[in-house]
Amino acid sequence: MKVLFDQGTPVPLRTYITAHHVLTAYELGWSTLKNGELLAAAEGIGFDVFVTTDTNLTYQQNLSNRSIAIIVLSTTSWPRIQKSVAAIVSAIDAATPNSFQTVSID
Repeated sequence: MKVLFDQGTPVPLRTYITAHHVLTAYELGWSTLKNGELLAAAEGIGFDVFVTTDTNLTYQQNLSNRSIAIIVLSTTSWPRIQKSVAAIVSAIDAATPNSFQTVSID
């Protein structure tokens, strides 16, 4: 699957997602795109999964018409995310079109 990391998603996480092709919004020159534009652009070029740390995304966007799977990490803290890598990888592996999942990280 093609996985897109949003701006706040720690880039080192990509080294643990070996079964998928991971790119970042920054690498694609999409740093200035807002959530709706970013999701549309990602869907437009065939991304399957969007990983973000924007916990307000569900309140800011109508996600019902999206084909991309969305995974929200509950923190931007890399040391904390690192401890939950297995849960994040499992969420990505299990992602299906138009699905939404929050990975709660302690």
